[in-house]
Amino acid sequence: MIALKSTKEHRLHRLYGAHTSIAGGFVRAVERAVACRFTAAQIFVKNNKQWMAPAPVAVEEAKAFRDAQAKEDLFVCGHSGYLINLGSGDPEMIAKSIASLTAELERAELLGLPFVVHHPGSPGKDGEEVGLERITARMKEILKATKKAKVRVALECTAGQGGQLGWRLEHLRELMSRIAVPERLGVCLDTAHLFAAGYDLRTRADYDKTMKEIESVIGAERVLCFHLNDSKVPFASRKDRHENLGEGEIGLDAFKWLVTDPRWKKVPMILETPKGEEMAEDVENWAKLLPFMK
Repeated sequence: MIALKSTKEHRLHRLYGAHTSIAGGFVRAVERAVACRFTAAQIFVKNNKQWMAPAPVAVEEAKAFRDAQAKEDLFVCGHSGYLINLGSGDPEMIAKSIASLTAELERAELLGLPFVVHHPGSPGKDGEEVGLERITARMKEILKATKKAKVRVALECTAGQGGQLGWRLEHLRELMSRIAVPERLGVCLDTAHLFAAGYDLRTRADYDKTMKEIESVIGAERVLCFHLNDSKVPFASRKDRHENLGEGEIGLDAFKWLVTDPRWKKVPMILETPKGEEMAEDVENWAKLLPFMK
């Protein structure tokens, strides 16, 4: 595994990394991220293609993970599974989704994660307002069931593919307003999703316009995380296809502006770009940006 040539200044002041595998156990995710010299990582808290984990997280395993994370001074957040859809109108899907996300938040709390990134959901052909109502009601139920937990939900902006809500910033604002549990909610912004949804980043003027809209509609204080992904698909295509930084339709300049933007200096930035098991591509992507990060 190759490592990033990061400096002490980078490690002291910036949170940067990539989605990292938990294969072999949660502690292995810490080891993988640290081997790359990252200061942040994102993990699934269980198999992302299963509704429920086959077994709970053992207390000893959770403690080992928290201890390893603290020892290495590594920031780690979670991401929810891909099967969950709180916007669905299907009774079986609803029940499974509520149970699955509730269990994931409980696992994240045991692991000491500050938040779990979550796609809001799709109502299919039932319409935006119906979807917002469904997601609001079900998220309220989940947060009530986990009311003793501190872990937050970071609602992720989407590309809008498959009827997913969250492709407009106003969807995220509306959900946070309706759910009305501010201490448990925030937002994750994915650059590829923003771009595919119609928020341009390619020129400095476009970047500034989009960032100002984020501040106006969401509020900078509600942004818990950025996903740094270039886009394989054209602007406003409403499709979700990630590409390595500088190799897609967005281009490298937008990411340079993002990592040097003082508004986001303390916000974790996580890659979800294509890669192999050794994470060499993640290191190569961050090597393009680290020289600009002060």
